[in-house]
Amino acid sequence: MADWLAALDRRAELRAKAGLTRRLRPRAAGDAVVDLAGNDYLGLATHPQVTAAAARALSAYGLGATGSRLVRGSTDAHHALEDTLADWLGAERALVFSSGYLANLGAVRALVRPRTLLVSDAHNHASLIDGCRISGAETVVTPHADVAAVAAALAAAPGRPAVVVTESVFSVDGDLAPLARLHAVAREHGALLLVDDAHALGVTGPAGAGGVAAAGLAGQPDVVVTATLSKALGGAGGVVAGPAEFVRHVIETGRTFIFDTALPPAVAAGVHAAVGLARAGDDLRAELAERAALVVRRLNAAGLAVSAPDGAVVSVTAPGPEAASAWAADCRDRGVAVGCFRPPSTPDNRSRLRLTIGAGISRADFERALETIVECAPVSARSELGLRAPQSRTRVTP
Repeated sequence: MADWLAALDRRAELRAKAGLTRRLRPRAAGDAVVDLAGNDYLGLATHPQVTAAAARALSAYGLGATGSRLVRGSTDAHHALEDTLADWLGAERALVFSSGYLANLGAVRALVRPRTLLVSDAHNHASLIDGCRISGAETVVTPHADVAAVAAALAAAPGRPAVVVTESVFSVDGDLAPLARLHAVAREHGALLLVDDAHALGVTGPAGAGGVAAAGLAGQPDVVVTATLSKALGGAGGVVAGPAEFVRHVIETGRTFIFDTALPPAVAAGVHAAVGLARAGDDLRAELAERAALVVRRLNAAGLAVSAPDGAVVSVTAPGPEAASAWAADCRDRGVAVGCFRPPSTPDNRSRLRLTIGAGISRADFERALETIVECAPVSARSELGLRAPQSRTRVTP
């Protein structure tokens, strides 16, 4: 009976030798670490208006929703948030889930019909990858941001229903998908376009409405948008937005919606307040763009290979998984939290530090954090310029 535990120990040993051990580290409230690892891009997680709205709903509704949306958990707070999200995204209707991961699983599955072909970008997030797998549909994985490859995959399946699946701002390197071109190719072949706007919502587009809105695709009848509410909005949960008929279909058939306990009403109310602040946050988006440019200049000047961001995510090439882990640990010991991305979390098997830029961090702390990252960099990282990610085609726009 203990053999299976011994096998797990052996697999843990192999991961440790490869530098792939992962550990949970508790974080105290109000710690003094400069956070370049979390996703609170606009600093809204602790904004007084957001926490006050959440506190009022907590007092009114209690800790949890007490049931699934269809049984008991669909509160006024959920419906108010959905109406506001639909208006912001320019969609006919929006539906809130308890997480962005479940929203993606549900959206992909709901778009699949018999014989559907899914065409998925090689750098897509794990939730989209899992959505494609769970759907049972045939999936073609195309090279990253390769519109010609998407067109070829669609052309090879004439007459079949198809969905092009992509992120807008990609979560590892922070580059922007060529959404307008992908949509044109999808429409030419009668395919739908599913866009995960998680890292763009609140950060790019008019009034922060995301990458789909920035590409002029908001409200298109052949476009479905998903996003998490846990990044620029500082909360939790996910959303699926698109034509009213599609959202109705998800409500009536989506297993990750039907059988899941609803997002706590207090979180829904807090996120609702955050949406209002994000829509009015052009100054915050301008600050993010300025800081993103500063990161690239400062780290490039130190000889480090850095992606050119289209949002608030910047990746820094590390020599390997062990070096990335040690680099992140050294930064953490000096009071700076950075993301450490190693296989299998990276789509190209390259290890990175991932820096997420937050407008809520003081400028002095932000600049000090960049100095710390440079000072802690392994010598071998400075020779990795040949591995620099391709420069993106667009810039961050406020």
